[in-house]
Amino acid sequence: MKVVIASKNQGKIEGAKLALENYYNDIEIIGVSVPSNVPDQPVDLETYEGAKNRVKNLKKYCHENNIQADMFLAIESGLTNRLGEWAITNIAVIEDKNGKTSFGASPSFPVPERFVAEVKSTDFAQVMDKVFGEDKERHNHAGGIQLLTHGVVSRIDLNRLAFTVALIKFINDDKWCD
Repeated sequence: MKVVIASKNQGKIEGAKLALENYYNDIEIIGVSVPSNVPDQPVDLETYEGAKNRVKNLKKYCHENNIQADMFLAIESGLTNRLGEWAITNIAVIEDKNGKTSFGASPSFPVPERFVAEVKSTDFAQVMDKVFGEDKERHNHAGGIQLLTHGVVSRIDLNRLAFTVALIKFINDDKWCD
């Protein structure tokens, strides 16, 4: 199965690969950077829109570069207060070569109110760098969640879970589809 993901970030690619390997064999994943067309720090519905836009832009890129794929994946991390508290969440979007789409969300984690304005004006990674010190490994692989959970949960875990639940429509045939 050939999969193209809208990122070159190894934490996102690895999370997607782990999710897919639960259901499919012989997976080849290609990472491509494409824009989200939302702010660098998406807030609320911009997170979902960003992931959808990345899939759309990814499909366009693949078409223009004659890249064939079975699935197109994207994931966007954003700040939300849709549940009444500020949190970071990841939204994954998957579209297959036939146009079937689905989405999934990762577990969310709280952002203290005192950091919300700064996260909105910069981004979560910059605030993490300011509070905990800059760490390239965290940016590329582990994510701030690994630091916040003292190594128990990583960015890969969050991405894997978001992609796993986004696969529900694909792995349940027509039983759980529109």
